[in-house]
Amino acid sequence: MHNTRRIAEDVIYVGASDRRLALFENVYPIERGVSYNSYVVLDEKTVLLDTADHSVSREFLENVEAALQGRTLDYLVVNHMEPDHCAVIAEIVLRYPDVKIVGNQKTLQMIKQFYTFDADSRAVIVKDGDTLSTGKHSFTFVFAPMVHWPEVMVAFDSSNGFLFSADAFGTFGALAGNIYADELDFEGEWLDDARRYYINIVGKYGVQVMNTLKKAAALPIKMILPLHGPIWRENIGWFISKYQTWASYVPEEKGLLIVYSSIYGNTANAVDVLAAAAAGKGVKNIHIYDASKTDVSVLVSECFRYSTIVFASPTYNAEIFPKMEMLLIELKAHAFQNRDAAVIENGSWALSAGRKISEMLSSMKDVRVIAPVLSIKSSLKEEQMPLVEEMAEALARSIKG
Repeated sequence: MHNTRRIAEDVIYVGASDRRLALFENVYPIERGVSYNSYVVLDEKTVLLDTADHSVSREFLENVEAALQGRTLDYLVVNHMEPDHCAVIAEIVLRYPDVKIVGNQKTLQMIKQFYTFDADSRAVIVKDGDTLSTGKHSFTFVFAPMVHWPEVMVAFDSSNGFLFSADAFGTFGALAGNIYADELDFEGEWLDDARRYYINIVGKYGVQVMNTLKKAAALPIKMILPLHGPIWRENIGWFISKYQTWASYVPEEKGLLIVYSSIYGNTANAVDVLAAAAAGKGVKNIHIYDASKTDVSVLVSECFRYSTIVFASPTYNAEIFPKMEMLLIELKAHAFQNRDAAVIENGSWALSAGRKISEMLSSMKDVRVIAPVLSIKSSLKEEQMPLVEEMAEALARSIKG
């Protein structure tokens, strides 16, 4: 049974959600699942904008058939060639053998890498700024390379102000009937997943995202229709401003984030003492995460969220504790920058984690270590409290600006 939703008189949502998938891209935990969005436009020529993942192919194909209402499919617009959005292209070609595939030159190249059907004979190659008229609707294609693959483009329908935004403005989370952000408690229930989606999937490419946002600013956008998550038709500027913040690598919030690893609890005790000292100096919005229990995608997202961060780790085999080292590697891979940081190290017989953490932080752009490394030998001692207070004071100055 099909499950479609009419967005406008001649624009129909034909996507589907997967609540069984545990790991997005086999990396990122998604407890609430994910949606794969796709859209059909009924005009003099019919248009399908992107396909879906194999996991929802049956429902997706039923939705497309129902939306077309017995008509054939004239155009398939491929904004993004990642398999969670292109996995059903070959099936679409089999079902609608006269369909033309609209994409750029890199899109066509990737289609040939994934599939063996004759793509050249049905390809409509577009360049940045080109348009496609289907009757009433006119689609302008705006290239968005590395947001987050090199072939990515977005399609702007000038007839209604709809921006089909590919992976931009997407978020983790399956949809449940309500497909619009204004039908949901987005800030309360979805924003964390939207941030984690952006930071982990796209976050490395902030410059490219900013370039795309500049292009989008020139368009009279009335609705944003992404490939994952809810559609935006109200308060669009608020969500775009979030993207501008994330893409420019500035903190989203003034606050203190403490991420620690602890083997037997002594490093955990030290960060609790530090957090209390910081609170005593008026610091608010303090958050503590155990790197061994919290998925690294959450930690990366939270590091991008807050202005000031403490990394606390025991020395393990003369190195940084593995979970903490993984976080630091992921931060560098995602172009983490422009934050204040402090470091706590622990070691019973060798203290080297602090130096190695500091070296990794110094290799990141504009990450400022604002206090001397606090070195603990096995457990925090009373005589070290002045050092804790000194670090807490430095953190307070950072957060209060």
